[in-house]
Amino acid sequence: MTEAEVLRIAAIAAVFSILNEQSEDPSQVGRTLGLPWSQDHRRMNMGKTSLMNLRASRSPWK
Repeated sequence: MTEAEVLRIAAIAAVFSILNEQSEDPSQVGRTLGLPWSQDHRRMNMGKTSLMNLRASRSPWK
């Protein structure tokens, strides 16, 4: 590789690095839990207890 190609690759890598620092990773959006309201409604639709009851229940470590 020539020096110009190496510099071009370094510049592209620098731009990608800056873009990743400024925004969230779009591939990880589906893994976020979302707002508590959304979590609660998802739990209720699956037949689980509400988020409030889940958080108020005793921990097994106590």
